[in-house]
Amino acid sequence: MKLTFKQSFSFVALVFSTILLSNLVRAQDLETTAKQVFLYDMETSTILFEKDADTRMYPASMTKMMTAYMLLEQVKNGALSLEDTFPVSRKAWKKGGSKMFVEVGKRVKIEDLLRGIIIQSGNDATIVVAEGLAGSEEAFARSMTDKAHELGMTNTQFKNASGWPDPEHYTTARDLAILAEATIRNMQEYYHIYSEEYFTFSGIKQRNRNPLIRNGFNGADGLKTGHTEASGYGLTASAIRDGRRLILVANGMLSSNERSVEAERIMTWGFREWKHYELFSANETVTKLPVWLGVKGEVPIIIEEEVGITLRRKNRDDLRVNLRYTEPVKAPIVEGTQLGSIYITAPDIEPVELPLIAAETVEQLGAFGRLSSAFSYLLWGEN
Repeated sequence: MKLTFKQSFSFVALVFSTILLSNLVRAQDLETTAKQVFLYDMETSTILFEKDADTRMYPASMTKMMTAYMLLEQVKNGALSLEDTFPVSRKAWKKGGSKMFVEVGKRVKIEDLLRGIIIQSGNDATIVVAEGLAGSEEAFARSMTDKAHELGMTNTQFKNASGWPDPEHYTTARDLAILAEATIRNMQEYYHIYSEEYFTFSGIKQRNRNPLIRNGFNGADGLKTGHTEASGYGLTASAIRDGRRLILVANGMLSSNERSVEAERIMTWGFREWKHYELFSANETVTKLPVWLGVKGEVPIIIEEEVGITLRRKNRDDLRVNLRYTEPVKAPIVEGTQLGSIYITAPDIEPVELPLIAAETVEQLGAFGRLSSAFSYLLWGEN
């Protein structure tokens, strides 16, 4: 069983066969000038910080993550190859704003278009892709919206492939985090493009606009900046350290410098203030319960999957793990039967209850054994 990104905010999420506890921060002591923020620990489905994360906003060029995602889907499923080409229309060639500098009438390789979109943030490249995949940018935008909803981005609507200003083109910080996670999980073999620092096309060398990559932020490997007058300066970013991957969406800042400073500060806070704690290994014996009228006197109980929690470091001492069960357990007991539960509480998370499972089968005693055991219990009580 695997819950979606959106579902994992309020339930126990099974991610890569690991049980992870989803946290909701109640007391947030981080301040930021960004208008909308969502900071998320991807491996443990833990929200570390959010600010107006469900408020509709203009994504600007962060839109291009979806354009790239849809193109990569076609490459991944074999419908296209990186060596295939798309033609450049006059509409694409004339498009303003940031450009890859494609030339009208020529054909461009998909591999180059991906880098032109991801690294150079080329508005022209997005139109080439939109027209190549759907015939028109309008049709492609409708497909983008459909794909967004399929991924769980329920508060998103796209009207173009580039993020060009349009009052009906909107998303949220939470939705962009969903898209970032889908990109990282589903497009692993191509994700390295997001961390490439430079790309040269038609003799023009352009640098990745992501400030965390430009500044060498430890572990930064994606994803995409955005800026229009209406949206302000925004960034969807990801970084990984010691097996922890954080995804950050921050938008509405007033300058590129502010975007750079705030993104680095929020990411640093997430890595510094939060830590993942392993509680139980998969199939680890948690305890043994006494068995009544069984051929064995006790049965081991386990949690079937690994259990861990991402928690504020300052709250570690207040973490509580309690076992809840009734003993003795009456035989027969079938392996895999739930015999109790484990109850986990800590500040700033919802209490979580997980099943405790019998690790083996315990047969019932025969008639004589049951009679003898019952007689002993009457005489001497529980041993």
